[in-house]
Amino acid sequence: MQRAVTFQGIIPPVSTIINENGSLDEKGMGKLIDFLIESGVNGLFFLGTGGEFSQMSVQERKRVAEFSVDYVNGRVPVLIGTGSTSTNEVIELSQHAEKAGADAVVMINPYYWSLSEDNLFLHYDQIAQSINLPILLYNFPNLTGQDLSPEFVLKLVDKNQNIVGIKETVDQAGHIREMILKVKENHSQFKVFCGFDDHLLNTLALGGDGAISASANFAPQLTIGIYRAFQEGNMQEALELHQRLAHLPLIYKLDSPFVNVVKEAMKLTGLNISTHVLPPARALSIEKKEQLAQLLKKAGLL
Repeated sequence: MQRAVTFQGIIPPVSTIINENGSLDEKGMGKLIDFLIESGVNGLFFLGTGGEFSQMSVQERKRVAEFSVDYVNGRVPVLIGTGSTSTNEVIELSQHAEKAGADAVVMINPYYWSLSEDNLFLHYDQIAQSINLPILLYNFPNLTGQDLSPEFVLKLVDKNQNIVGIKETVDQAGHIREMILKVKENHSQFKVFCGFDDHLLNTLALGGDGAISASANFAPQLTIGIYRAFQEGNMQEALELHQRLAHLPLIYKLDSPFVNVVKEAMKLTGLNISTHVLPPARALSIEKKEQLAQLLKKAGLL
């Protein structure tokens, strides 16, 4: 039986730790998972953008999902990314995640074709009907080329009660505001998370639910601190942490894909893990590592 889970707070999009040969580094992955849970995260999202799902085969993705669910072992909710350009592949991965024991799946919209709204609706509708797991949508128009509008999301949620939230990786407070106001007005339990670190405070202030942002891999104390301070009504502390956090989005401009930057940031801040990445991502240059260290210092992390 599926356990009842509430999604809120800080849910890191966990980096996938890999060995030099490109296989899953179970020891390093376990070390990262333990660190994040001990830091007080409210859940863990595996196989998102920073989890390098787009560079993996279906079998590799299933392996990471199985390991992650087993290793977390119910300590916090586990969300598995199952997005793909193929509806059938999303269904296969989502059904696998459900069978493996995940608490929810997170799915980015297809990122090759720009779909008609009808076809995009049918894509999500078909998937939602194929599983019983809660679904969080993942809106990242900079990578997919297609925005999930609040009006479109509302139509999906009206039809499918297992679509319970969204990760809004958009650099627009107005978009996040409309997602909160238009969808939550009709479905009070719908959860809205920001994807960019520096939108956490305004997302909470607008009535949203937290963040699924990459910095929580290496600086969970900042986003968790902001979330807890806001919940406690301590706006002074929330603002001070927000001002430190504001430096971190600059690190994502150091390279593309930025998965290497996040792993190097984890290592620089004290987590001894492998920083290998899957091609076409490559190792971060010495010069960019130095620039990363300077940004981390500005955020008070070094």
